[in-house]
Amino acid sequence: MPGSAAGSADAAASGEERGREPGKADTPVPGGGGESGDTVTTDVPARLDRLPWSRWHWMIVIGLGTVWILDGLEVTTVGNIAGRIAEPGSGLSVTASQITGIAAALYVAGACSGALFFGWLTDRFGRKKLFMITLAVYLSATAMTALSFQPWWFFTFRFLTGFGIGGEYAAINSAIDELIPSRFRGRVDLIINGSYWLGAIGGSLLSIVMLNTSIFPKDVGWRLTFALGVVLGLVIMLVRRHVPESPRWQFIHGHGDEANGLVADVEKEIEGEKHEKLPKAAGRITIHQRASIGFGIIARTVFTRYPRRAVLSLSLFVGQAFLYNAITFGFGNILTTFFGVGTGDTGYYFAVIAAGNFLGPLLLGHLFDTVGRRVMISSTYLLSGVLLFGTAWLFDRGSLNATTMTACWCVVLFFASAGASSAYLTVSEIFPMETRAMAIAFFYAIGTAAGGISGPLVFADLTKSGVVSDTVTAFVIGASLMCAAGLVAAFLAVKAERRSLEDIATPLSQTSSSSSGTTPAAGRA
Repeated sequence: MPGSAAGSADAAASGEERGREPGKADTPVPGGGGESGDTVTTDVPARLDRLPWSRWHWMIVIGLGTVWILDGLEVTTVGNIAGRIAEPGSGLSVTASQITGIAAALYVAGACSGALFFGWLTDRFGRKKLFMITLAVYLSATAMTALSFQPWWFFTFRFLTGFGIGGEYAAINSAIDELIPSRFRGRVDLIINGSYWLGAIGGSLLSIVMLNTSIFPKDVGWRLTFALGVVLGLVIMLVRRHVPESPRWQFIHGHGDEANGLVADVEKEIEGEKHEKLPKAAGRITIHQRASIGFGIIARTVFTRYPRRAVLSLSLFVGQAFLYNAITFGFGNILTTFFGVGTGDTGYYFAVIAAGNFLGPLLLGHLFDTVGRRVMISSTYLLSGVLLFGTAWLFDRGSLNATTMTACWCVVLFFASAGASSAYLTVSEIFPMETRAMAIAFFYAIGTAAGGISGPLVFADLTKSGVVSDTVTAFVIGASLMCAAGLVAAFLAVKAERRSLEDIATPLSQTSSSSSGTTPAAGRA
């Protein structure tokens, strides 16, 4: 039964934890003070979840979420300028299929590697340190891409750019979900991940200007596009300095006093902003603090204790990764190959489908917190898959032109974008806190390796032939994977809406003597 999966998994999680160290006598310490190795009681999660929306939360959204705008700018720009870089006189001797195929696959391979490497570091050393380091890696590699003079250089730094952005996915998604109150978590996470498409719109329109040879020479415009991304990233880094460490990470890793002090400061700031006293937080948990969690314990937790959730996570990531990486890197090539759109004009069309992608999470996001995760995740995946089958059929019949093809994709991706963003939300919230960043990294890497590396390679190979039936095949593969993921979600998705993260998946460090319930009643589903 769909409803029993979450219940049985949650019930199992409340029993004896695998890999738990023997706890000491419980020492209730409001806020969770104590050194690593202490057993302490904390109400930090409940205090964070009962906070009203405030300027502090907006600071988190801007500081952490805006990097997806950069990612969207980066990936879309490469897709749109692929044709120009491949032209004689660009200063780089590569073909369009190498850019949309090899370079795209290397970018994704780098993202998978970076997610795993930085995901492990994020769970071990904290969210804040890593989301600063990963942004620095991303910016450095992007700057070096702008200086490419040989194909090997371009390919190398596309890989390293992906390496940095992969780390961002793990560090940022875990931090966002641990800092945002439970009743807002779904919509905020979806909109932040969907903000990627604001960058895609910017990248599309920017490419139009940068590819205009009456403004910039062929060998300069595309380089300046990458350089502009670096400038925007430096601004984001200045804002991000003010985003705090996750108090949830702090109290589990032996920094309970810092966690308590941080939350107390936030409460004081919000009370001053709202001019009213915050209600008392209801619910505490008792945990045995640890400096680190072994990778073996993390693996056993994800795959042995939560096998159904692991299947769900993998399905969601594979489906969206194939669809999005193939289309993001290959849509411009479809327009030029089948509809004769000039390389300098593809940005107009991509801006339209990028707008549809952003509107999906923006307009549907709140439903994930009200209607619920299972209904919304399954329906967005299934709807996008069915609509893509329809688009493939119309394309095969020759019923589409550049404008109507773009319109069809805009509708498909309106739903697909909300579903794809929910994949990151799902993995971030359905596994224990100690495994969060690593779980995001693992399923992102495996799902993206399966769909995100094969997607661009298959798509580039099928579309470069100029044969309609080959491209239809690519569409059908993407549609089938989305529908399959939607069916898995219909049965296995966890009812996580408006619930504390600790209620959805009990922390590995939590002792059996913890108070029942970790969130105020208003925060439960």
